[in-house]
Amino acid sequence: MNYIKTAQDIVDLVGGVNNIDHIEHCSTRLRLSLHDNQRVDQSALEKVPGVLGVRINAQCQVIIGSEVVEVYEAVRALAQERQSGNRPAAAPASRVALVIDFIISVFQPLVPAIAGGGVLKSLLLLLDLVGWLSRSSSTYKVLDNIGSAPLYFLPILVAITTATKLKVNILVAVSAVSVMVLPAMAKQLAEGAQFLSLDLQNVAYASQVFPAIMCVIFYAQTEKLFNRFTPGALRIFLSPMLSLLVTVPITLLFLGPLGYEVGSGLATVILWLYSKLGFVATALLAGVLPFMVASGMHKPMIPYVVSSMGQFGRELLYLPASLAHNIAEAGTCLAIALKSKDKVVKSTAISAGISALCGITEPALYGITLLNKKALYSVIAGSMVGGAFIGWMAVEAYVLVGPGLASISMFVSPENKWNIIYAFAGAGLAFVVSFLATLLFWHEAQPLASGELPAVGNQFRFNSPVEGQVIPLEQVNDEVFSRRIMGDGIAIRPLKGALYAPADGTISNVFETGHAVSMLTDSGVELIFHIGIDTIKLNGQGFHPLVSADQPVKTGDLLVEFDLDAIIAAGYDPVVMMIITNGERFSLQSETPDININNHSYIMTLKESV
Repeated sequence: MNYIKTAQDIVDLVGGVNNIDHIEHCSTRLRLSLHDNQRVDQSALEKVPGVLGVRINAQCQVIIGSEVVEVYEAVRALAQERQSGNRPAAAPASRVALVIDFIISVFQPLVPAIAGGGVLKSLLLLLDLVGWLSRSSSTYKVLDNIGSAPLYFLPILVAITTATKLKVNILVAVSAVSVMVLPAMAKQLAEGAQFLSLDLQNVAYASQVFPAIMCVIFYAQTEKLFNRFTPGALRIFLSPMLSLLVTVPITLLFLGPLGYEVGSGLATVILWLYSKLGFVATALLAGVLPFMVASGMHKPMIPYVVSSMGQFGRELLYLPASLAHNIAEAGTCLAIALKSKDKVVKSTAISAGISALCGITEPALYGITLLNKKALYSVIAGSMVGGAFIGWMAVEAYVLVGPGLASISMFVSPENKWNIIYAFAGAGLAFVVSFLATLLFWHEAQPLASGELPAVGNQFRFNSPVEGQVIPLEQVNDEVFSRRIMGDGIAIRPLKGALYAPADGTISNVFETGHAVSMLTDSGVELIFHIGIDTIKLNGQGFHPLVSADQPVKTGDLLVEFDLDAIIAAGYDPVVMMIITNGERFSLQSETPDININNHSYIMTLKESV
């Protein structure tokens, strides 16, 4: 992937750099907080090479996959380079959208630190469980402190993310929140403290998030106020001092206790629902997770999980349900990899299955399961059966990280040695159910041997010559093709550098530079395939023809391999055209699906002229 080119396209298609308010990423998605979501050209953005999909709710979520970090760095660097002038007026956003955007921006960046420390603690518990490292040893205690630090100092981490989102002085915000976890302050609160004759509640603020959020929100208002009225020469120290003098006491007196109750109430409500629904809650949540993850609506669950971890040190609904879903995705993908005869589908399914086993499901969702109803149904079945078992056995998670085999130690319980055993069993059940259901019900679409439709008269169907996104021929940036000077046909923005035969026939000619091939189908249709615009100037570099003139080919045979990234890096448009050069004999109908197509997708129907 050409990261710079992808970043340029993304920035342009979301309305330009001046429409971007905030940039971040998760394990597979680039997350953009925009001033105006209406300025996003979603259909064009979905066609950008390297983009697996686009979801727009409170944020514009651009699904990249495993290379999201590289694209994020390129987009951020590009945004910094282009940043200039005044931003356009922001379009009004709904309150719900603003709240969701705020929650994601504050909580999403916390996950790596919490996950890193939590996984370390769970591995230590596992080492103690098998007798390799005693928890009474000094080494264990040092490592345990390393793992405990992110969760203990969670208020400070939250202060950083909240201050970043609100664009206030991060260090002053951290200073205000640090008072709540200061050992001397904690001791004073425990012994009974007052401020101006008002009692301060004894609240243990370590590992809490909502008191810190409310503190920084209030501080943001005081900073604006004092920056406005303090003299410029004194502002560097006077405004922070006054902000701290006002913010910290108000937090200790009112906001901190209120935030503590909010966090406790949120976790308590979820636990109450779980107590009423039991294992059904876990099964239902696991069953709807494919749709929640696909739409990005699983992210608002993070505040609950973080709050539960801070309040109780464990979580027993969302993460256990996610384990069942993630492993079910893997089961379906690996079953398709075993059953499919298409090399591209097989490769995609294997890669997506391995990612899902490791807790990352977006490649599986967007590359495999959401493209086929029976595969999706198999995932839902496996998720619900595995989730029901996990809920029935009351499996609990002790680390906030994407559940999978790589992070399975997150289910090691310091009190219940069976917890991880039940987690393994539930994951195995989800895998087996989805795997077997896929083997039984999923069937690969079989292309017709000659491209000819049975019992429909003189009509012929052709598969797509490449995997990618269909675009109107008029949009091709070359008048020879867009004005149909050579003939009618279709155009596709490729996602992979492979050109396939769309029907049975014979190769007529392979251009010396390898960027174009012509063939005569068994139906009498003369086709020419042209890879890219002006790519003849590459003199064959990056093109590898696998056929020669007069060679017979079957539907789906690989004709040319080409280096898609190299073409883009050289500055050329890689769009692929399939043109009918004897179109006077046929009338054309193009089938343009809304999703990315592969070389098994029917793309063009021709009817022989009378």
